[in-house]
Amino acid sequence: MTFDHCLYRWESCKDEQKDRAFPRGNMHSSRLLLAALPVLALFTCSKGEIMTNRESVFAEDGTTLKMDQALLAFHNQLTEQVWVFYTSDYCYKCVQQQLVTVKPNNNNASAVISTKFTLTLQVESQTRNATLCRWSQTYEEGGHYSIWIQMPTASTNPICFFSVDKSPNNAYLPLLVAALLLAVIALVFVVVPYIYRRRCTSKCVSFIYHQDSLRSMHNNGTHDCATADNTGEAKPSRLLSLDAFRGFALTLMVFVNYGGGGYWFFQHAPWNGLTVADLVMPWFVFIIGTSVVLAFSSMQRRGVNRLQLLRKITWRTVVLMMLGFCFLNYSPRDGPLSWSWLRIPGVLQRLGFTYFALSLLQTFWGQRQIPESAHHWRNAMQDIFLYWPQWVIVILLETLWLCITFLLPVPSCPRGYLGAGGISDDGLYPNCTGGAAGYIDRWMFGDNMFRYPTCKEMYLTLQPFDPEGILGTINSIGMGFLGMQAGKILLFYKRKNVHILCRYLAWAIILGISAAILTKCKRDGGFIPVNKNLWSLSYVMTMGCFSFLLLGGMFYVIDVKGWWQGQPFIYPGMNSMFVYVGHSLLGFYFPFSWEMRFQESHWELLLQNMWGTALWLLVSYLLHRKKFFLKI
Repeated sequence: MTFDHCLYRWESCKDEQKDRAFPRGNMHSSRLLLAALPVLALFTCSKGEIMTNRESVFAEDGTTLKMDQALLAFHNQLTEQVWVFYTSDYCYKCVQQQLVTVKPNNNNASAVISTKFTLTLQVESQTRNATLCRWSQTYEEGGHYSIWIQMPTASTNPICFFSVDKSPNNAYLPLLVAALLLAVIALVFVVVPYIYRRRCTSKCVSFIYHQDSLRSMHNNGTHDCATADNTGEAKPSRLLSLDAFRGFALTLMVFVNYGGGGYWFFQHAPWNGLTVADLVMPWFVFIIGTSVVLAFSSMQRRGVNRLQLLRKITWRTVVLMMLGFCFLNYSPRDGPLSWSWLRIPGVLQRLGFTYFALSLLQTFWGQRQIPESAHHWRNAMQDIFLYWPQWVIVILLETLWLCITFLLPVPSCPRGYLGAGGISDDGLYPNCTGGAAGYIDRWMFGDNMFRYPTCKEMYLTLQPFDPEGILGTINSIGMGFLGMQAGKILLFYKRKNVHILCRYLAWAIILGISAAILTKCKRDGGFIPVNKNLWSLSYVMTMGCFSFLLLGGMFYVIDVKGWWQGQPFIYPGMNSMFVYVGHSLLGFYFPFSWEMRFQESHWELLLQNMWGTALWLLVSYLLHRKKFFLKI
């Protein structure tokens, strides 16, 4: 049993999960953890048997399993010793790992396994050097299972069958209850304003009907009718759907950063593929692009010159990068600042640089006024043709990403490698995590990068890998440029809502088809898989498709029809920097979180994460009432 395998099965991974949710570099607590791991590994994994015996006691003394865990008990009724190996079906072409060794003559051994993904188990004979049985199964949280390995009377081949010793928990019941609760709350938020508007409208109609003079109506009924106009008919100048989109993405980000209730689909994908947690950051980048076009258009109408714009975007970029580099790498519980564990890349650093690049594109090659031209076939493409220098630059950047990714020679790795390394790809490239992207970051930053990539747990990787590295920033700019395109459509087709919605739908279809071609509609196959860690081209196209659809849907519901005002997401959407920095710094302090007492299921963790997210919604609402908006 390898040291990394012990880390995979080691139960006390709370610090690592926190670092994954709130990247702070290699913190003081992480250094203590790393110092203690070798001792723990030697204690629990010596000869591969100590962990087995411990886990057997773990079941017999009545200790409760933690969430996303089940207990497998192997009973060997053969006269020969057997090995049990496993691999996760989510793990792409992974080398099998040894789970337990079961001695002969009615001996047994137990192992705690993860229930997040389907596992394929294989029982092999040491003496025969052959596979006795092999099966795939998804085990459920909290269940105790027995696997019996015995020789049937009518055959010379051993068989394996299993029984359920303790029924598992329903791991998704807490999520169902939470979903129903949120549905009731959302219904209240919709119904109450609707009833209020109907009541207000009825009062206005009744007032108009019973009055003879229009002057009297204005003098006596101003308050009620004004309220009806503000809630129903008034057309705000601010694009509420963009604020609601930003707030929705931020709320989801807070929830998944707090832990997402411990559910695997609210955490980042191990390598290829998409989960809910993989959606939020590209949405933010898309919104940055849209906001840049709308904000710069407004400033140019006010007569802000190019030098003033450059000063403003430079100041914003520096502040964003310093916030990410200093504050979000550090908290008081980490001890003194130290360069040895400081993380150089980061989320705010990526967002700041992307904002700077997009702002330069809009400053130097943005169109000040939309020309009024005669009807021509080029009018349908004018939001592209008028910005052709921007398109040329972005296409060159994407070409650069493709060339570096697939042509740069990486020592001991094949060209164009996009895998996770470790035990993937039959273990042929253990030190090639991320291919060219990982190689460039390790050469540039050394150890000052993310130590716990999402692939570490499943793929047992040894190399650090930073999802906010240098090469992925190129595609981050491409994602933001798609957001700029959404903003240009809003400007070019102002007050032509059908044209805006059709353009958004067309872009979503084009990007969706392109992503399907690049991936061949497979998670791990295709030319370029969808991968958030690499910010692959197919990932950008997939998220661009989702972004156009979501923004278009919110635009129709909020700004066109006025069916919804964007509450409660509009509040954090208008104070996004305050909420993001605040939840990152205070995420693991009371009252946003507390020490868990019930760790055997998702109930308490889901409650804690929803509570922390709701508190930030409340804080943003109170700040909105006080008209306090943190701006850079």
